[in-house]
Amino acid sequence: MTEEKLLLFAGNANPTLAQEIADNLGTALAEAEVSQFSDGEVFVQVNENVRGADVFVIQPTCAPVNHNLMELLIMIDALKRASARRITPVIPYFGYARQDRKVQPRVPISAKLVADLITAAGAHRVLTVDLHAGQIQGFFNIPVDHLFAAPVLLQYFKDQCWASGDLVVVSPDAGGVERARAFAKRLDASLAFIDKRRTAPNVAKVMHVVGEVEGKDAILIDDIIDTAGTVVQAAAALKEAGAQRIFASCTHAVLSGPAVDRMEQSVLEEVVVTNTIPLREQAAGKKITVRSVAPLLGEAIKRIHGETSVSSLFV
Repeated sequence: MTEEKLLLFAGNANPTLAQEIADNLGTALAEAEVSQFSDGEVFVQVNENVRGADVFVIQPTCAPVNHNLMELLIMIDALKRASARRITPVIPYFGYARQDRKVQPRVPISAKLVADLITAAGAHRVLTVDLHAGQIQGFFNIPVDHLFAAPVLLQYFKDQCWASGDLVVVSPDAGGVERARAFAKRLDASLAFIDKRRTAPNVAKVMHVVGEVEGKDAILIDDIIDTAGTVVQAAAALKEAGAQRIFASCTHAVLSGPAVDRMEQSVLEEVVVTNTIPLREQAAGKKITVRSVAPLLGEAIKRIHGETSVSSLFV
């Protein structure tokens, strides 16, 4: 029996990350044409034999979200019809994850719809990073390997060598306290959070700081920075409460609308993010530091392909 092939394919959402993952695995990206017809419809043609292969499709569903999602679905369908043995979409950033429940009458649960679409397209399992809500794993009727980028971000902050007792990790809202607590424990730091009230989608009003931050350096921890309204207001509240240097960190740098300008004009000294989403061109050279999740995803792909445990990466 011949050894099963491992093939990596990439859509157009984040080709740089896809190439980094391939380099980490010591392989090349498989050939496929992913383009558009003149009316905007997605066209995919797989240019390699994938029959019986173990295939991974690297495609975050970041902006333009709908186009990148359609690319992913059509690539999965093309690979299924080409008789790939197993298809695993690698979705470093899972779009629509913030629409994970009904918060008011007559609204959709879009995260569940996207999960159904990916499954119906022909995916056998999913590999993703830092879902906005962990319960989204339950929206799939196929296995989901849910990785966390915390070790990548933690290593950066550990290298800063803060003196004991001088650091506080802050959640920008009550819902993120568990994430911040885990981060603080690994940095041997204290914990605080921001009491925040959201007045409309993408609009937040910071109320006050809960915890001791005076005289300390603070790290704001979140999974997503979108318009940066929350993190910038939280940073201002921390400064008013007596914090010294203020940093921010997140896994997914969505950075839509005025986000980059807001952070540039804020009291934030540095914003540490990962490359699950390609950084906007206008963010280059600003306060943003990017850490790569390619080694993490590469190791997960290697273990999934080898049918070995991935659970040690879920920390």
